[in-house]
Amino acid sequence: MAPHGGTVWAIEIGNSSLKALRLGDLGQGVQVLGFSNIEYGKILAGSGVSADERDELIALGLRKFLRENNVGKEDVIVSVPSQTSFARFVNLPPVEEKKIPQVVRLEAGMQIPFDMSEVQWDWQLMSRAEEGQVRIGIFAIKNEVVTKELEYFGNEGLPVGAVQMVPMALYNYVVYDRPELVKSDKEATCVINIGTETTDLVVCSKNTVWQRCIPMGGNSFTRAIADAFKLNFEKAEKLKRTAAMSKYARQVFQAMRPVFSDFVSEVQRSLGFFSQSQADCRVTSVIALGGGTKLRGLLKYLGQTLQIPIEKPDVFKKLVVSEGVSAAEFGQRIGEFAVVYGLALQGLGLGKIESNLLPKAVASSMAMAVKAKYITVAAAVLMLVVLLGIGRTVYDNATYEAQSGRRSTINNIVRDAEQAKQKLLEQKRREETSKTTIEQACKPLEYREVIPQVIETVLSVFPNSQNNSGQSELYQAFETGDVDKLLQTPRKKREQIFVTSMSVYYTPDVEGSRFGQTRMKQSSSQAVSKSQTESTGAVGSYMQMMREAQESLNQENAASQSQESKGGTVATEEKGGEGFVVVLSGYTPYENIEQMLDPAGVDNDRERWGVITRLMNLNKLSDANSPFSLYKKTQIQHFELKTGPVKMDSQIPDGIGEEKTITDPKTGKAQVILIDPMTKEVISATPATDESGRERMDNRGRKIYQDNDYWFILKFKLRWNDGPNS
Repeated sequence: MAPHGGTVWAIEIGNSSLKALRLGDLGQGVQVLGFSNIEYGKILAGSGVSADERDELIALGLRKFLRENNVGKEDVIVSVPSQTSFARFVNLPPVEEKKIPQVVRLEAGMQIPFDMSEVQWDWQLMSRAEEGQVRIGIFAIKNEVVTKELEYFGNEGLPVGAVQMVPMALYNYVVYDRPELVKSDKEATCVINIGTETTDLVVCSKNTVWQRCIPMGGNSFTRAIADAFKLNFEKAEKLKRTAAMSKYARQVFQAMRPVFSDFVSEVQRSLGFFSQSQADCRVTSVIALGGGTKLRGLLKYLGQTLQIPIEKPDVFKKLVVSEGVSAAEFGQRIGEFAVVYGLALQGLGLGKIESNLLPKAVASSMAMAVKAKYITVAAAVLMLVVLLGIGRTVYDNATYEAQSGRRSTINNIVRDAEQAKQKLLEQKRREETSKTTIEQACKPLEYREVIPQVIETVLSVFPNSQNNSGQSELYQAFETGDVDKLLQTPRKKREQIFVTSMSVYYTPDVEGSRFGQTRMKQSSSQAVSKSQTESTGAVGSYMQMMREAQESLNQENAASQSQESKGGTVATEEKGGEGFVVVLSGYTPYENIEQMLDPAGVDNDRERWGVITRLMNLNKLSDANSPFSLYKKTQIQHFELKTGPVKMDSQIPDGIGEEKTITDPKTGKAQVILIDPMTKEVISATPATDESGRERMDNRGRKIYQDNDYWFILKFKLRWNDGPNS
C-alpha cells in the first residue's frame, strides 16, 4: 500500500450509500484530502430491490464517485461486511521465528470452518510474550464473496490494492485515534456500528479483537413503522427520519419500542458471550457509530440498560481536514466515516492490523485488464494519429496554395475555441463562489419547522380533551358549534381558555431578551375582533404569527452569520442560550382563573394541572422529550402573569368577546357590554341586584358589579434546548 508520505483512497459499499475517504500522510500528520458520500436511489437491502437492481445501483454510485474524484494511480483499499467474514485470535506455543508461518497454516486449517480452497485468508502477528508465546489473528472470507465485491470495481476499471473486514477497520480506527481506550488486555472498549441492515459489535483491547454481527439495523425500525402504519418501505423510512418533528411522534416511537427492546437485548447478549469467552477482560466504555445512531432516544435507552458510558464521537481526534475540504460537511458525517478512516490508516501503513484478503489471482487479473485496456486504447489512438497525420500532410501539400481562405477560417475557429475554453475555465472558477452563495441563501430556511413546533407546544398546555378529560364532551360541543350542549354546563364551571392574541419571536439569548407590550382595549366604544380561538383549536392569525416568528429567527441567524463572516464569534456560552419569547392574552369563563393557570399543591395529579404547570412539565406531556423548557419562572424579568375581571370601565386586553349595545328599560340609557360570540352570554361584569331585582349600591351610591369572565396576560420564555448554537 501507500508508503509514508503517500495518499490512499478507502471505499466502503454500504446499504444506503457509498462512502469514500482520501487520506494523506504528508509529514505533518494524517490529513483529509477528500471524501464522498454518494447515496443510492434506493436502500440496497430494502424491500423489492432485486439482485440485478442492487448491482446497478452500486455501479451508478461508483461511476458518480469516479466522475467527481480523480483517483489516478492512488492506492485503493476496500471493505467487506462482517457477516461474510471470519476472524479468530489464538495463542501459539513457543516456536522458532522461521516456523511461525508453517504453524499458522496448520492452525488456520483447524480454526477456519470452511474448506481452505474455498476461502481467501491471511494472518497477523498481534503480540509476543517474553516467555516466547505468540498471539496471532486469523482472518478469512469466502472466495465468491470477495470476488463479487471486487467485480464492482473491476467493471469500472478501478484497481484495488487491499481488502479488509469492517470489524478490523474499526479496530484500526480505535487503536490509532483513541489509544487511551485500548491500553491493556484487561479493559476493553466496545464499538457498536449501527448500519442499515446489520450492526457490527466489535470489542477492542490492546492485542485482541472480538466481533459479532447482530442482524438488526436501521431497516428493522423502518419495517416496524411500515407494519404499524401499513406503509410501504420508502414512506416508512421517511416517517422514521422525521419522527421527532411529526405530529405522530408518539405513535411512531410506540411502534419502534419492541425493536428498541430487541436491539438492546441482542447487544446485552453479545456482551454476555464476550464476558464468558474473555473472563479476565471487562468492557468499560462504548463508542456508538453509524447512521443508526441518529435515531432519537436509541443511545439513551442503550446507555440506561447497559449501565456503561456511551460516546458518540463528533470529531476524529488525530485527523486534520486540509484546505479545500469542507470541514463542516465532513464533521456532520463523523459517525459514518469510521470504517473508511480505519481502512485508510491501514493503506497508509498506520493500522495495527495489516492483513489483506485480496486474492492474488484477482489482483493480477484486475491489473492486467486495466493495462490491456489502456494499451489497446493507446495503440488505437496512436494509429489514428499516424493515419491522420499522413493524410493531413498529403492533403495540405496538395492544396496549400489553393486553400488559403480555408486556412484563415480554421485559424479563426481555433481562436474562437480558445476564447470559449477560457470562458469555460472562468465559469468553473466561479462555481465554488456561487455554491457558497446558494448555501448562504438557503441557510435561513434551515429551521423553518421550529416556529410551528413552538406554537404547537404552547397550544398543547391549554385545556383540551387530553389535559382535562372530565370536560371532553364540552370541548367536543365547542368544536362542532353545539350551543345547546355548551349551555348545559354553567358558564363559571367551563374549564375553557380563549386566546385573543399570541406573539412568538426567536432570540439567541433568552436571558437578555425583553417582553413586548400587549395591545389593550382603548375604550368601550371601539370595535373588537369578532373571532376568538379556544386552546383546542387554531390560534387566531396563526399564519401571520408564524411568518413574524420565522422572520425573527431568520434575521437572528443572518446576523450571526454576518458576525462570523467578519471574523467575530457569538459568545453564546455567556448567555442564557437560544429560545423564544412568548406573550399570550385572553380570557376564561371559569370562576377561579388562578386554578386554571397556576394551581397550588397539584404535585403529580395531571388532571389538576394548570397551563403554567404543564409548561413546567413539557417533557412529561409526551413520550418524546420536548426540545423546549420553561425558563426561570421564579424571576419577574423572565415570567409575568396578570389577571383581572372583564370590566368595560377598565383596561382589558384587546379582542375579548363581541360588543353589544343594550338599552336600560328604566332609564332609557344605552350601554355597551361584551358577550360571547357563540353562546351570546354576557362576558363583562354586570350590575348586582337584590332579591327584588333592584341594582345594589355601595355606601357612596355607586353600583356594585357582579364579575363574570376573567382576563389574563401571560408572558414567558422557552429555552430551545437543542438549538443549533445551544
